[in-house]
Amino acid sequence: MAAEHGPSAGEYIGHHLTHLQNKPMSGVIDFSVYNLDSIFWSILMGVLGTFFLWKAAKSATAGVPGRFQAAVEMLVEMVDTQAKGIIHNANSRKLVAPLALTVFVWIFLLNAMDFLPVDLIPWIWERIYGATGGDPHHAYMRVVPTADLSTTLGLSSGVLFVCLAYNVKIKGLGGWIHELFTAPFGAHPLLWPVNFLMQMIEFAAKTVSHGMRLFGNMYAGELVFMLIALMGGGAALSLSGILLPIGQVIVGSIWAIFHILIVALQAFIFMMLTLVYVGQAHDAH
Repeated sequence: MAAEHGPSAGEYIGHHLTHLQNKPMSGVIDFSVYNLDSIFWSILMGVLGTFFLWKAAKSATAGVPGRFQAAVEMLVEMVDTQAKGIIHNANSRKLVAPLALTVFVWIFLLNAMDFLPVDLIPWIWERIYGATGGDPHHAYMRVVPTADLSTTLGLSSGVLFVCLAYNVKIKGLGGWIHELFTAPFGAHPLLWPVNFLMQMIEFAAKTVSHGMRLFGNMYAGELVFMLIALMGGGAALSLSGILLPIGQVIVGSIWAIFHILIVALQAFIFMMLTLVYVGQAHDAH
């Protein structure tokens, strides 16, 4: 019998970039297909983030705070300061500031899943899937929900709905509809179709770019971790079999340290854009 060989680099990356889905896709765009792994990890991280914030609020004291309470208070103060600088309506900030805090914490935790060893959870899932009678080679599991475009566009679409709600709340339904047809070029009837088209393009561009920015950065980071992981696997095929694993540890450590900045920065940028877009919904043209 021929010896069983491991997957090639392309097969390895392709396997890790395939989602666990409820059924095979029947076309390029199939809205009946769900990425179950992204849904599971998103809910889990959301529950975990909610628990941490609830724990901090429950254990808050008026005296000298502990490290955890101090960290949460610094985070809340940072978000509140940014919200005050962008949204001047104090009544709106009662909802928008907690929303921004939730967005930051949730996305930070989703991004932080990238710090787990790239093969750890897929390896565990393969064992579980195989033990239940499934084929381990088809046990797909991606653990970074923000590296899934459907997740990031879902988040940005949620921000869009909030912006639409505040447009109506602040300007009134009639005022907002009037703005859709008279801004940015003026109220002349001949300009109404152009104004409306420009408004729709602006809403679409904001939503797509908001989600694509987060997705692109996290997808690229996930791919780099996979390429670094391949360095160890390539050691057996290289004359420098000792140097590659050492290089893998060094490069992986450097990228992980740098990735800490990316994880926090992308969560902060998404939060800030959320505040900016909601703030723009308060502005009248």
